Amino acid sequence: MTRVVLAPDSFKGSIAAADAARALAEGWASVEPGAEFVMRPMADGGEGTVDAFATAVAGAQRMPITVDGPAARPVQTHWVLLPPSPDAPRGTAVIDLASTSGIELVDELRPWDADTTGFGQAVVAALDHGVSRLVLGIGSSASTDGGTGLLTALGARFLGADDRPVASGARGLADIDEADLSGLRPAPDVLVLSDVTNPLTGPRGAAAVFGPQKGLAAEEIPRVDVALGRLAAVADFDRELPGAGAAGGAGAALARWGARLVPGAVEVAQLIGLADAVASADVVITGEGSYDGQSGDGKVPSCVAGLAAEAGIVVAVVAGRITDDADTDLFTASVSLTSIAGSSTASQADPARWLREAGSSLARALAG
Repeated sequence: MTRVVLAPDSFKGSIAAADAARALAEGWASVEPGAEFVMRPMADGGEGTVDAFATAVAGAQRMPITVDGPAARPVQTHWVLLPPSPDAPRGTAVIDLASTSGIELVDELRPWDADTTGFGQAVVAALDHGVSRLVLGIGSSASTDGGTGLLTALGARFLGADDRPVASGARGLADIDEADLSGLRPAPDVLVLSDVTNPLTGPRGAAAVFGPQKGLAAEEIPRVDVALGRLAAVADFDRELPGAGAAGGAGAALARWGARLVPGAVEVAQLIGLADAVASADVVITGEGSYDGQSGDGKVPSCVAGLAAEAGIVVAVVAGRITDDADTDLFTASVSLTSIAGSSTASQADPARWLREAGSSLARALAG
């Protein structure tokens, strides 16, 4: 009987990590019905972070909440409460920005007006619950507000020349004359999960690198970059901190609050006990939507492959697509859903089907 650990990331915009893991398991079981499956869906701080913990940690509870979303309408979502532990005696809250202020929550991009207020409201709800520790995933942001929305929800005030609050989102950044952080809620132990190491400003900063995907036009990027620099000066943000530019500058805001920015995939793996699960496995399967040349730089597949290599365990990767520059030498086997489905359109239309196909293919190749 083969013991299979399933630790994929989400296939962004296509299928959640937990659903991908289940589909792979179903495919493997169609070839080896007696196989044992251990579900450890992964995330790197982006979409699926909350669900990864909810699936992997025994006793995790989903805590429903309604927040002000990035499209100027309420969003019904949840955060996850993890059971008490020696280092978090009142429990740990896991919250992801993707499900509160994320880009997939907007029908049309709102580069100047989307903000992180909803994310901050979820953090406040967890603090009100009394948790000892926060684990915050900050991938997939819809905004470039420098984290002003989330800090405002936590009690900060960003004021203009008339001593009134400035507009929310990137729109108000250039008008900030004063950042009153005296009313901020005290920060508990806060870990921020991100796979981004960009600084806040400059050619590798939040506006220049991530602004276009959030709707900023090329000629608008310098304006926002300058405005983020103004925010950093007024609010005493560390604009050069690696990860400060994550989530449109939310990384810098959270660091100013007192959070620690850590590599997302590595920290998630540690918190869900992935190394122990891998060590007792016969086969490990990981994956993501696009496995490419950047996937070896702190992404989920490389993280999982590293743990498998340390334990001497066979590891495979399944991805929506595998590009020519991807390092597949990390894996015993690799499967592209685009290849087996015939096209990316077909694979994205029914990812569960093709993940089941991939699971059965890997079982025939790797089952003991």
